Amino acid sequence: FRRVLFRSAAPVFEPAKPQFEELTTAPDAVIGIRLESSVSSETAQVEDQVTARVSRDVTVGGQTAISSGARLEGVVASVERGGKFKDRARIGLRFESLVLADGTRLPIQTETIFRDGESPANAAASKVGASAAVGGILGAVFGGKKGAAIGAAVGAAGGSGIVMSGNPAAAVLSAGTPLTVRLTAPVTVSIQRQN
Repeated sequence: FRRVLFRSAAPVFEPAKPQFEELTTAPDAVIGIRLESSVSSETAQVEDQVTARVSRDVTVGGQTAISSGARLEGVVASVERGGKFKDRARIGLRFESLVLADGTRLPIQTETIFRDGESPANAAASKVGASAAVGGILGAVFGGKKGAAIGAAVGAAGGSGIVMSGNPAAAVLSAGTPLTVRLTAPVTVSIQRQN
């Protein structure tokens, strides 16, 4: 006669499956961002890739929908190089994708961010004025009043030459520049529900 012992099996608990909920931003939500690289109207081409990082959490109903540090990917939407004396340089950026911390990529639509360069006329005037002043000071040092007049004329001519041969003031957005971008359509994000 053999004794058989039966052991009761310990209860098996399956971990609870994570629950998710969807958060949808307002269609015109504003997102604070910082550019990851510099963009200039002198070198950029339309459709060049640009990236930025979300600089502060975007919340919906008190819950974080888009965390600080998420990446925005977009393109240079427009480039205007500007003229020597008239038109301002201008550059525009638009973002098309949002990449969350877990690698989830979501399509987004944003308004175009524009940055204008300095007015070429103002830049030209300041360069000419500065050159004339420097020329006048040097002329006075080396030749008295007569030298000052000659120095000022040479300085002004030199300043004009610099403006004519140089590029107009570029429109530049530097890396790390804090910006805000406005959505033109809502973004829906799935987040894990906190029990």
